[in-house]
Amino acid sequence: DRNAFYESGAEYQLSKVGRSFIAGLLRHAAEISAVTNQWVNSYKRIWGGSSRAAGAGGEAPSYICWGHNNRSALIRVPMYKPGKTGSARVEVRSIDSGANPYLTYAVLLAAGLKGIEEGYELPAGADDDVWALSDAERRAMGIEPLPQNLGEAISLMEKSELVAETLGEHVFDFFLR
Repeated sequence: DRNAFYESGAEYQLSKVGRSFIAGLLRHAAEISAVTNQWVNSYKRIWGGSSRAAGAGGEAPSYICWGHNNRSALIRVPMYKPGKTGSARVEVRSIDSGANPYLTYAVLLAAGLKGIEEGYELPAGADDDVWALSDAERRAMGIEPLPQNLGEAISLMEKSELVAETLGEHVFDFFLR
């Protein structure tokens, strides 16, 4: 009974398992977006009307990256509470509250476990406000955008073996109708 994401002495006290789990979430973020953000308005929340930099939504992360205590990152690794190993965790910050929680949890778990099973390496974290970076700066850091609308997200999901395998043929086909 221990937190698999915790490792004493590791950067941010984040274990290899935790790092690979996050890497899986990042690698598959675009293709699972139709499940985690399954409504037209989900993408308005991510990309629409904001006082932040042009093209950024501001209500939810728009770009595929992770960061320690960085609220503009898609995956946030909050501050670990010393002495409380159970507090080591990750947050996926783009999920729409209207998404189906069961399907969302299934695709998040599948993506993270794929990262662990395949030994995905975690890219460098984003320390800056990702919304404030220019497109060129984000590209140089290897930071890609999430789908900009539901149609784009569905197109990516249609090609996803991970999502098809996770949801099963019946649910996958029904979801894409």
